Amino acid sequence: MVVCGDDGLAHRLAAELRSVYGEQVTLVVPPSGRRVRQPVVGRARAASAALLDRMVNAAVGRGNGNSNGNGTPEPSGAERVVEAPELTEAVLAEAGVERAAALALVYDDDETNIRAALAARRLNHRLRLVLRLYNRRLGQHIEDLLDQAATLALGDGATGFDASTTVLSDADTAAPALAATALAGTSKVLQTDGLLLRAVERQPPAPGEVADPGLATLALLSATSNDPAGADGSEGSGEQGPQLLPDAATVRAATGRGAVVLEQVSYSGPAQSARRGGALPFASLFSRRLRWSLFGLVACVIALAVALKVVTGEHLLYATYVTLLDLFAINEPALQQSTARQVLQLLSGLVGLLLLPVLLAAVLEGLGTFRSVSALRRPPRGLGGHVVLLGLGKIGTRVLTRLRELHIPVVCVESDPEARGLATARRLRVPVVLGDVTQEGVLEAAKIHRAHALLALTSADTTNLEAVLYARSVRPDLRVVLRLYDDDFATAVYRTLRAAHPHALTRSRSVSHLAAPAFAGAMFGRQILGAIPVERRVLLFAAVDVGGHPRLEGRTVAEAFRPGAWRVLALDTGVPEDRAADDGDGDAAAARPSGLVWDLPDGYVLKDGDRVVLAATRRGLAELLGRRGRERAGA
Repeated sequence: MVVCGDDGLAHRLAAELRSVYGEQVTLVVPPSGRRVRQPVVGRARAASAALLDRMVNAAVGRGNGNSNGNGTPEPSGAERVVEAPELTEAVLAEAGVERAAALALVYDDDETNIRAALAARRLNHRLRLVLRLYNRRLGQHIEDLLDQAATLALGDGATGFDASTTVLSDADTAAPALAATALAGTSKVLQTDGLLLRAVERQPPAPGEVADPGLATLALLSATSNDPAGADGSEGSGEQGPQLLPDAATVRAATGRGAVVLEQVSYSGPAQSARRGGALPFASLFSRRLRWSLFGLVACVIALAVALKVVTGEHLLYATYVTLLDLFAINEPALQQSTARQVLQLLSGLVGLLLLPVLLAAVLEGLGTFRSVSALRRPPRGLGGHVVLLGLGKIGTRVLTRLRELHIPVVCVESDPEARGLATARRLRVPVVLGDVTQEGVLEAAKIHRAHALLALTSADTTNLEAVLYARSVRPDLRVVLRLYDDDFATAVYRTLRAAHPHALTRSRSVSHLAAPAFAGAMFGRQILGAIPVERRVLLFAAVDVGGHPRLEGRTVAEAFRPGAWRVLALDTGVPEDRAADDGDGDAAAARPSGLVWDLPDGYVLKDGDRVVLAATRRGLAELLGRRGRERAGA
């Protein structure tokens, strides 16, 4: 495996491939002076792997492949580091792309990844490519182009090679988890390639109450999650931490522990909040106070017209006409008429005087609204129950889009007036506060004292921490989510904030931690559909072909379930023709609707040709993919 990158995702992805999948990795990074500091989670492993790599290289020298002088295979998980200021074709050749099984290009620059992918495809047509691109539309075109190039180069007779190209975005991968974490009680939704999953976090059932397991129980939460001195939920926290993919007996025996349960979601069509033709509604043209003022004036005119009809006995339409003439001061004075008529005329004139400033305010507000369509909105008065989002970079922009798809009110805070997410906020008509979040008054302008949650997603750990600490001083019970780069720092912050505010929801998230499993899985030719965080662990959803997997093929759904590792959730019936050939019942297969079948019986036998959706831990998925890869290599 070859990994090329210039930020924390490259180091974390290399650590994931080494420690979880046991693969040999070549890491291409900029020179030491330009290199970003790698995550703490991979530094110890990287040091030991580098030492192991130097020992192996000293014994066999460069160019001896994967064996030492005695023919013994090199230990798996070794890492080789190549430093290069630019990712040229010569650098790719030095990294061994011509002999590699997969290449991940995770530079922060889309153009660098595209150029390197084109060069790598020329060097090795059988190479699996994984690209990190922020531009979704361009990524789809590049994926089709590289797949077509590989198909033409290999020809129709080439079989047994998976030269696929997968384009992923760390922002798209992490955005659903970040958005869902900020909202207590909100489902963690995954939507990829027509798949819609919803993982709901449920509180422990009351004594004597039977908990609803939903479609499947994905995880049991930490029993000591409310204890400030409890576990942090990391993988090494043992029985105190969360338990992923438990079996039925474990779920029944668990008492006092919350659970993450999978529920089925039906597609309800596109969001109905989009306005047709770009027309502005009446409510956005005029403020609420102005609308009430206009309503009051209309009510006064109607009351004066009715009163004039009663006094003069004229028809109601004629009385309304005369009232309007008095209102606009174009009627003759009622000098020789009754006192009641004169009083009504004076009242009509007074209402006319009140009408002038209201009409002027309506004109000014209407013009201001049309003029501010292309400008940033300010948080409206009385706003409450919203989410304050700090940072409109790549990650913040994707999270903002996700929150608006869920119809959640958002107020953004951004210090850079040229940030890429400001155009998205303007298009979605989301209020934005321009200013440094560390300065006094900025969070107050975002109505932090009435907010529901705070999402601190800037690229600076200290800025996120400072904003969260200040917000907690204003609202001790505020739900907060921090984007932190350093895992040890994130764990320390999480424990301290939880100890200081035990009754408030606190979460620390790393974008590279959430995205690395998806990139690692794609390097094995399997598209990871999504990931959900369970405290500080990650549960993956993947679509896997049953054929070639001895742990799945020929086994029932119950036999294929391995607690703590993987669990079959659904059967993809999108290609009923293949199953018709296997079952010998073409009519029944053709009549079956295509899509995902969730209620699979435990006795259903998984066959070659089936495609299943499963939930898996990182190590469980690594065992499935690694086992198949070694069998193919041996064959």
